Amino acid sequence: MAQAAWEIVSGDGPLIAAAIHDGHSVRPNKKPLLAISDAARLTEQDPCTGFWTTIAPTRIVGKRSRFEFDLNRPREKAVYVHPADSWGLKVWHTELPSELVDESLRLYDAFYTEVEELLETLIVQHGRILIYDLHTYNHRRKGPYAEHDDAELNPEVNVGTGTMDRQRWAIVVDRFLMDLREYDYLGRKLDVRENVKFFGGHFAKWIHQRFPEQVCVLSIEFKKFFMDEWTGAVDQVQSTAIKSALAATTAGVLSELKRL
Repeated sequence: MAQAAWEIVSGDGPLIAAAIHDGHSVRPNKKPLLAISDAARLTEQDPCTGFWTTIAPTRIVGKRSRFEFDLNRPREKAVYVHPADSWGLKVWHTELPSELVDESLRLYDAFYTEVEELLETLIVQHGRILIYDLHTYNHRRKGPYAEHDDAELNPEVNVGTGTMDRQRWAIVVDRFLMDLREYDYLGRKLDVRENVKFFGGHFAKWIHQRFPEQVCVLSIEFKKFFMDEWTGAVDQVQSTAIKSALAATTAGVLSELKRL
């Protein structure tokens, strides 16, 4: 039996944490068609982000691999067809049958319908909503033994705000950036910058288009400095410290959300 495609846990308050690329499973009827290995898929997914969502009372966690369907891309690009869609990686042995593509797109549509219903409910309850849209990104693409990518172009934390009306949400965004930068992360400060590497994906864009005045999505990308992106080995001390750093920002940003 296939694993559920996502999990939504509803709780009290206006804060949501989402990890839509946390999943690794693939439907049994599609898995035999995969040309890409489990290890290669894991390299391009977002380990630990589901764990980090536990800082929020309401959580959205993807359970399926982005290589089955990608919840952070527009519908017409949600199923990777050509290597150009997936960083040059060959995903499928042969062209996917249309019925399998359609099956994935039905799940994609159902996810967005459920998220929309969740947001509408929380907006009625709280007026404005804040979402931590959690992701990770690679910085050793040249190989497992190559030098890390230039740190000047690859901050430890990239906060994407390119899909929102930045001025409308300025006090919330600025408070998040300030508090995360000031957090004592294992005896040092994190390198936190805005819109250097990523600006926010389709998930954030879709939400901001539908709820521009009610929902603020911070697309938070952690560089995989807390793990080996090639083997998948995670430094649990650092992963837990990242979760604590995120948790430490919530009180401040929620206080700013109330001021709007």
